Amino acid sequence: MTELNPQISDILFKAKASAAIFSQYNQEQVDTIVKAVYEAAFNNRVQLAKMAVEETGIGVWQHKVMKNVVASQLVYEDIKKIKTVGIINEDEEKEIIEIAQPLGPIFAIIPVTNPTSTIIYKILISLKTRNPIIIHPHRLATKCSIETARICYEAALAADAPEDCIQWVTGFNRSDTQALMAHDDIALILATGGTSLVKAAYSSGTPAIGVGAGNVPVYIENSADINYAVKQILSSKLFDNGTVCASEQSIVVELRIAQEVKDEMIAKGAYFMNYEEIKKVEAVAYDVEKDVMKVEVIGKSAKAIAELAGIVVPDNTVLLVAQLNKVGKDAPLSNEILAPIIAYYVENDFQGAVNRCIDLNFHGGVGHTASIFSNDDEKIKQFSFIMNAGRIVVNMPSSQGAVGLGSGLNPSLTLGCGTGGKNITTDNITATHLLNIQRIARRKENFLYNKFDKSKYLDENYSLKDLEREFYKNK
Repeated sequence: MTELNPQISDILFKAKASAAIFSQYNQEQVDTIVKAVYEAAFNNRVQLAKMAVEETGIGVWQHKVMKNVVASQLVYEDIKKIKTVGIINEDEEKEIIEIAQPLGPIFAIIPVTNPTSTIIYKILISLKTRNPIIIHPHRLATKCSIETARICYEAALAADAPEDCIQWVTGFNRSDTQALMAHDDIALILATGGTSLVKAAYSSGTPAIGVGAGNVPVYIENSADINYAVKQILSSKLFDNGTVCASEQSIVVELRIAQEVKDEMIAKGAYFMNYEEIKKVEAVAYDVEKDVMKVEVIGKSAKAIAELAGIVVPDNTVLLVAQLNKVGKDAPLSNEILAPIIAYYVENDFQGAVNRCIDLNFHGGVGHTASIFSNDDEKIKQFSFIMNAGRIVVNMPSSQGAVGLGSGLNPSLTLGCGTGGKNITTDNITATHLLNIQRIARRKENFLYNKFDKSKYLDENYSLKDLEREFYKNK
């Protein structure tokens, strides 16, 4: 048996001790801690955003500020009134009382694309539910991740949180990470990161909430306001240079409006590449053999990617567009690429456009998010019923709307993809997903089980109609 890294043993000992103390806190104490952490995170939103961009070289610091706002202010406002301690619900009719209990130590895997915001969000929902959290930063975002965790931890301690309610690990190799994920003392893994790491979390034997890929198609239906649709799509796709997993990856239009959409996109800084340019960008943006996007382009600007690919684009270029007619291995840019690169498809009619969106959805984005711009409610319903997506965002930027910024969805940086994405839920993950619910059930009079002559069940000639007749006669 492989000997456990001493650092892991120490971390788990502290986490268990913290969990034992935390479980005794009341709702008022918990809410005081959560508010203090929210305020500290919000007040440091700019500093942490700049640190993330400086360390990782990914994204736009001004946009990461907004991600930190979502993770702190919006998440806090969403969870602050939720009951997470003691009795949280009483059903008088069923005579059931529900009691919230913490899960225990949570292991949180953090991505390089959204390090500071993901940490703030995961810490808030963990502390709200009295669960100690262990942060595992991405190796390329260690400094900003630790600083974020430190700020939150100090604020929590100042509000009388139990010691070691927030910890972080550094210098772990793959076997260390797997050992910690599989340890019996870890109650849950919150996994946000690369596909292999998320799969490892699910196969660890520990309950896990992860996320699937987000190869998001956006359909601009004929009735849409084209100027508005293009503006919203660009505001989403360019947000933090496309690093949100809910950002649009492909635009699908019908032939009758295709040229108008294209002209509007060009006017707003989109550059439609020719065949040779598409091939050059494919080479730098996607590793066909490994079937993954290349890290060199993640979160980089369109002009930086063009330069890397050796193509010349206008000075005002903000988005690289590849007009394609295929989805799959023969079209690398039809995959999810977290950068200002987008595919563009022209179809003959509504059904063709929807079918194309389905192809894209099933090509690495099942269960995640789909987007539509339309003023035809019937078309919106038809599109939504067919798409296998946890979120259908309508007439809004997908990146922001899917995470709860400008929509009624729970603000979240972990978007469930359902069974299609190998997740347990399609919800936007929040504090309510980090509770064990106890149910006190009392004996309750029920005709079928308490008054009915159950020996009749043994009579093979006693039919369902006989049962229903007797039930309604005596009810």
